Amino acid sequence: MSTDRRFVPNPRRRLDETAAATALVVRRYDSLAIASVVAIGYLVAFLWAVGDLAFRPDVAATLVVVDDPLGRMVARTGPATFEAVALLDTGVVRLLVSPLNLAIGLLIAGLVGINLGLTYLAVVQPAACGIGAGSGLLASVPALLSGTVCCGPVVLIALGIQASGLLLTTFAWLLPLGVATLFLSLVYVAGTIDVE
Repeated sequence: MSTDRRFVPNPRRRLDETAAATALVVRRYDSLAIASVVAIGYLVAFLWAVGDLAFRPDVAATLVVVDDPLGRMVARTGPATFEAVALLDTGVVRLLVSPLNLAIGLLIAGLVGINLGLTYLAVVQPAACGIGAGSGLLASVPALLSGTVCCGPVVLIALGIQASGLLLTTFAWLLPLGVATLFLSLVYVAGTIDVE
């Protein structure tokens, strides 16, 4: 029984396609604009959700840094949130500078932005057949839900809902699940785009 080699999964080829499609998103102004706006918006929303960003127009501009920033930055404040090492007030917004929260937010925001940039290319390119326009949008849902890692338990407490350990453990899995789903969506959508 012979196997058609076109339908055999090739991880190296898929990663090459993903890299080429991601480069195309960056090269085209329209898709880069969409990816950038979405990524910046998601990063702001993520930092707001984890409590690292707040609107504070009544506070003077200041910068406060903790004594032991390296030791403090790996201390957890939640299942997937970490301690801040500095406080920056700009006179308009307050930013708690948490390098690990910022890294997580940048990773997810980048994946969401690239996914939506690729989805845009899949819709506008006639060579991209067999893909639904919302595939990248659907893949972004777990990333949006990953914001519940920080504030999900607080929302449950505020609503007066008793949460079991199993439910609280589920919140911790939303972040890696969201990242994995976004990466898989990126690989899938990249395979449908004509990069030439």
